[in-house]
Amino acid sequence: MLGTDFRTGSPNWLDLGSPDIARDAAFYGALFGWEFVSAGPDAGGYGFFRLEGKIVAAIGALTEEGAKPAWMVHFDTRDIRATVQAIKDGGGTIRMEPTDVMGQGWLAQATDPQGAEFALWQPGRTAGFELGSAPHSLIWVELHVPDPARDIAFYNGVFGWRHAEMQATPEMTYRVLSIADGDQQDGSFGGVAPSQGGGPTGWVPYFNAPDVDGTVARATENGGTVLMPPADVPSVGRIAFLTDPAGAMFALLKPDPQM
Repeated sequence: MLGTDFRTGSPNWLDLGSPDIARDAAFYGALFGWEFVSAGPDAGGYGFFRLEGKIVAAIGALTEEGAKPAWMVHFDTRDIRATVQAIKDGGGTIRMEPTDVMGQGWLAQATDPQGAEFALWQPGRTAGFELGSAPHSLIWVELHVPDPARDIAFYNGVFGWRHAEMQATPEMTYRVLSIADGDQQDGSFGGVAPSQGGGPTGWVPYFNAPDVDGTVARATENGGTVLMPPADVPSVGRIAFLTDPAGAMFALLKPDPQM
């Protein structure tokens, strides 16, 4: 499960590219009780979402031309330049070369061979988010792509991720992802699912929602849209898929106690 004991390949940061920071901050505040805190007058509007004083995510203005509102998952690397080269060697592209973020760490942004965008974070003074898997924080990340096997091979070459297959339905195989070292089950942090019916390609964050149905109701009351209403998934929990007022997709999960 996701936590803050970051190792190579762990999700260690999450931020939202937003066309309207104030509106989206209010939306997620109503949804999860997050407090928006500006990163400072020179940060271009960028700021942090805090829950009980701990950083759970961040938000910033969209900067790339043609970029759409979306959550960006960052993965831990201890050698960002070597990881960037592995991405290039594996058929991915680099949208932003490694950049020093005021001593807090090094950042790069990439796109995998099937078009899913992600980022790299090499910790400096900031290791990553400060709360994971707790209620109203990031608990899982999921990759939706047309060809899961192709992307699993790519990310294995970049981060050394392992995977285990499970038959989610008679028609669909789900792959559970784990970091390269340690116990495979303990190191699991996300999964890969095939895109359905030409659906969107990309990484989707799941937030722990003790009351999925109530959270969905608050989302619609505050301008969100339900893509998939709450549903129970055996041995996983209760889930729902939504978009925020700007159209960024995310999911909710009330984990099954056995998960």
